[in-house]
Amino acid sequence: MTDYSAELQQGIPTAGYSITVRLRIENIPGRFAKIVQYLGDAESSLSDVNLVYSDFNYIIRDLTINCKSEEQGREIVEKLSHFERVALLQWSDDTFEIHKGGKLTIESRVELKTTADLSRAYTPGVARVCTAIAEDRDKVFTYTMKSNTVAVVTDGSAVLGLGNIGPEAALPVMEGKAVLFKEFAGVDSIPICLNTQDTEEIITAVKNIAPTFGGINLEDIGAPRCFEIENRLREELDIPVFHDDQHGTAAVVLAGLINALKICNKKLDEIKVVVNGFGAGGVACTRMLLAAGVKNIVPCDSVGVVYRGRKERMNPVKTELTDVTNPDNEKGSVADAMKGADVFIGVSKPGGITREMVKTMSRDAIIFALANPVPEILPGDIEDVARVIATGRSDYANQVNNVLCFPGLFRGALDVHASDITDNMKIASARAIADAIDESELHERYIIPSVFRGDIAGLVAERVRDAAIADGVARKVD
Repeated sequence: MTDYSAELQQGIPTAGYSITVRLRIENIPGRFAKIVQYLGDAESSLSDVNLVYSDFNYIIRDLTINCKSEEQGREIVEKLSHFERVALLQWSDDTFEIHKGGKLTIESRVELKTTADLSRAYTPGVARVCTAIAEDRDKVFTYTMKSNTVAVVTDGSAVLGLGNIGPEAALPVMEGKAVLFKEFAGVDSIPICLNTQDTEEIITAVKNIAPTFGGINLEDIGAPRCFEIENRLREELDIPVFHDDQHGTAAVVLAGLINALKICNKKLDEIKVVVNGFGAGGVACTRMLLAAGVKNIVPCDSVGVVYRGRKERMNPVKTELTDVTNPDNEKGSVADAMKGADVFIGVSKPGGITREMVKTMSRDAIIFALANPVPEILPGDIEDVARVIATGRSDYANQVNNVLCFPGLFRGALDVHASDITDNMKIASARAIADAIDESELHERYIIPSVFRGDIAGLVAERVRDAAIADGVARKVD
């Protein structure tokens, strides 16, 4: 696995690299204070202290320490193991610890305590339910897990900031996604990590497992294959298919942009937006913004501005979008495109833009630097030249986090047994997220609500249900 710690943290300890140590400390005044002083001098963060045992001679404490990297964690463990009058009894890497055995389990919703229970839940009683569904397929939503279950499907080809790491290595991320579905919206989901990166094989596999699920969440599938896979599955299945890396990101970006524009007193149909990184996320953001009313979007990729007539590193999706983007057919670099722009949306790579480039943008510039795990530019580098800044990280204000969208969106779609997820349903989710912040509360560091606001998924689900009914894709409207 690539270690991004040196770049990622930029001197900021995080729970993602926390360790827990159990120390037996001689009961001498000031001894624990020396440990705390050492941790402070090491620029780590002591996040939790628990007293395990105490007597006249010794005190045993568990310390949870946020570090800046795996290397720093190991250095702290080594130092504490040789600390004077202190014994290191045990230690653990907290992130690896919570992953032991996986993050998911399956629990029964019915009790099996008697033969009568068994007869109803399984044979012979279950045959009656099977027969009822065979006679009326729609009853599968009522009498099985289908109505509340989503498949989280990946081929492991474009995971987080890790790239093509394969299905086994992708499984912890898919488990995490399933945890988020359950925690934030009560949706059950099952990780499906496919041992193929062939487009046709993926499509066939998903179609073959679809009868079990009320929706398909595609995850971490590389571009441009992800576009064809999603489009084909939407055409050939009668349940919602949603590629979260595309549309979840786009919905939260739109939500944040709606609120940022309120602060800057600008309008969607009057702004110039530069989208840097024209893979799955960049394409989806572009399409979402166009659908929401933005008229001037200049897409850029590793070669530069994407314009009509360009030949280098083009694909059918980029070519299609040149008809509806870059109205002035600008050419040149990302820096050229950013001159006079109101908004920059980066879904590209660390260091993709500079402070000097931001300074060439229009008054009250809005920056969404969403590259993960390291943004295109750090907020601290441009706080005095940009009005509103968002990233994909939780250690900065205005985190663009897909969890604000996908749990509630699927909750709403499942509630009405939707056959598809339409553009209006996606935009409805974005507007619900934006409206979750009252205008009186809006400010530059608060344009996107916290993922831990308990009402977000419900607000999104309500708007999505209404949009699904309005668009005629809801099979259940009562």
